[in-house]
Amino acid sequence: MVKKDVKTREDVFLLVSSFYNKVRKDTILGPFFNNTIKDWDAHLQQLTTFWESSLFLKTKYLGNPLEAHIKVDKENSNKITELHFGLWLNLWYQTIDELFEGDYAENAKRRARKMGTFLYLKIFVARQE
Repeated sequence: MVKKDVKTREDVFLLVSSFYNKVRKDTILGPFFNNTIKDWDAHLQQLTTFWESSLFLKTKYLGNPLEAHIKVDKENSNKITELHFGLWLNLWYQTIDELFEGDYAENAKRRARKMGTFLYLKIFVARQE
């Protein structure tokens, strides 16, 4: 199969939906997501908009991922660790590599790594407050 780069909203949706299908089935990550997200269809659209905005810089994402992740950590007794972010990132990379190749695909990996590091550090800081 010849892979193409991530170029359209449809590509981003394929990436996001394929990735979260794996996350939802994961024995370690799944419970955090499955216990939090009640409307997966809406959430996948929201995440598609987030990643579309992040990758293509042409759409506007209005949510607050940091606030959402801090809330989930608190609701789970501050049990989110670097292990969870590492597993998340590995599944993200795996999904990208299965479906896409190219500059945007590599940028999606870089942005996810930076975002994961940022979110984990901010969650840790929020625990001290």
